Amino acid sequence: MEEIKVLGAGLAGCEAAWQIAQQGAMAHLYEMKPGKFSPAHKSAGLAELICSNSLKAARLDSAAGLLKEEMRRLGSLLVDCAEKCRVPAGGALAVDRGEFSRLATEAIEGHPRIEVHREEVAELPPGPVVVATGPLTAEGLAGEIEKLCGGALSFFDAAAPIVTAESLDMGKCFAASRYDKGDGDYINCPMDKEEYDSFVEALLGAQRAPVHSFDAGAPKVYEGCMPVEVLAGRGHDALRFGPMKPVGLRDPRTGRRPWAVVQLRAENLENSLYNLVGFQTNLKFGEQKRVFGQIPGLGQAEFVRYGVMHRNTFLHSPGLLAGDFSLIKRPDMFFAGQITGVEGYMESAASGIMAGLNVLRRVRGRETVVLPEVSMIGALSRYISSYTGKDFQPMGANFGVLPPLEKKIRDKRERYMALAQRALLAVDWEQARSV
Repeated sequence: MEEIKVLGAGLAGCEAAWQIAQQGAMAHLYEMKPGKFSPAHKSAGLAELICSNSLKAARLDSAAGLLKEEMRRLGSLLVDCAEKCRVPAGGALAVDRGEFSRLATEAIEGHPRIEVHREEVAELPPGPVVVATGPLTAEGLAGEIEKLCGGALSFFDAAAPIVTAESLDMGKCFAASRYDKGDGDYINCPMDKEEYDSFVEALLGAQRAPVHSFDAGAPKVYEGCMPVEVLAGRGHDALRFGPMKPVGLRDPRTGRRPWAVVQLRAENLENSLYNLVGFQTNLKFGEQKRVFGQIPGLGQAEFVRYGVMHRNTFLHSPGLLAGDFSLIKRPDMFFAGQITGVEGYMESAASGIMAGLNVLRRVRGRETVVLPEVSMIGALSRYISSYTGKDFQPMGANFGVLPPLEKKIRDKRERYMALAQRALLAVDWEQARSV
């Protein structure tokens, strides 16, 4: 019987161990709790949910719902656990956190082919191995990973929001690069003085997200990562001389330079997602939608990721990880979870499923599986392994990462359902699960 080590018993590690065991191999799952806790964890249970009990939308015509359906078809342990301890939350799949962890722990510890080792691992073991130690990987092991990956760990202090291209009101924006250099690489949202003054006032009065205890020890934010609300507090015109500077731009509607401008930069090759340049923020999510909705062209913007600011360690995965979640320079080592650059509970768990299946496939001499990019799991694995933008940042499930449909559908719900149905039909799920 093959024996495979899995480091970390969060959501990704539990799914990886479960897949390995369900396919007839022995999984050795290592978890440092309760002997040692990260600053974020409180319970000795496995698959502990920390900041929220919501696993996002459940309906199929949502990105999160599609992701969970794909996981279900791959034999997910945690989707099943979540359904068993579901609590009322409208259209979202929310769970009783304690019961969710209890069910997962019971299933993992009760499996005859999973051995749980309650001990810290400070060195990377020889393969085959799945590393799923999370965004708060213990210092010793994080140092080992950093050495192996050539110093490619990122410390995620602040990130800007991302919106969908189709939700922008282009009647209020224009495409251009400063001084007409390039091919109109940015979408520009111009403001006059009155709009700018109103925006700064709203920004300064907006509520900020509380700092979690496990973020309190994070290093001070670098000047280049300054939250936009902090910068605005340095002076009324600070943004006009910073990320909202209008130099080198001319509004084609007026023929003049705007008083201020917010620039959006493409986040993916398909130009379906755009990042608000320089708008790293720690505002509450609802406040981001309200305040940033004042930016011309963003009144109906669909946010696929809100700005966040917290301590988070992850690999700069493009160029390091292959689409099957293996380390390119060491193919017997697979990574899973937030350390790979996926963002979210279910996204982490999904990467654990794929890492578990693929590490066993590699051990058995079979070709590893990379799901097609029209599936949500396939699109996320493509993002973390093939992203070509300037600043790689974690990404959660959203329809913007999927290739567009051949036939354009105007109604959003119909379009999302068509994307979901295309994804489910594109994969032979039994074959994908086969090891």
